[in-house]
Amino acid sequence: MSTFTIFLALIIIVAFLLVVVIMVQNPKGGGLSSSFGGGGQQMGGVKKTTDFLDKSTWTLATLLLVLILLSNVAIMDKPAEAGTRVFESDEPVNTEMPAAQPATQTDSEQ
Repeated sequence: MSTFTIFLALIIIVAFLLVVVIMVQNPKGGGLSSSFGGGGQQMGGVKKTTDFLDKSTWTLATLLLVLILLSNVAIMDKPAEAGTRVFESDEPVNTEMPAAQPATQTDSEQ
């Protein structure tokens, strides 16, 4: 398994976790709970959960960015096999253009 494949699997896992963590969070505006008078008061446990989700969102987003950059470096370090075969081959490359077909007259032009 190549390094890029490992990075790709990690990127997919981190992206999925990031989506899950973002979906679990409450909106910052308080949603419907703030309209019924409960938006300004938070219990200690709820506040700590919000802080944990906030920190995990930033951590996962940073980790995702780092993994993407490292996967780019892994691609650059990998020798390009398919692209250089044409230039390293001893066989001559066919550069001739096909012969142009003479224009034929249609029935309406005659």
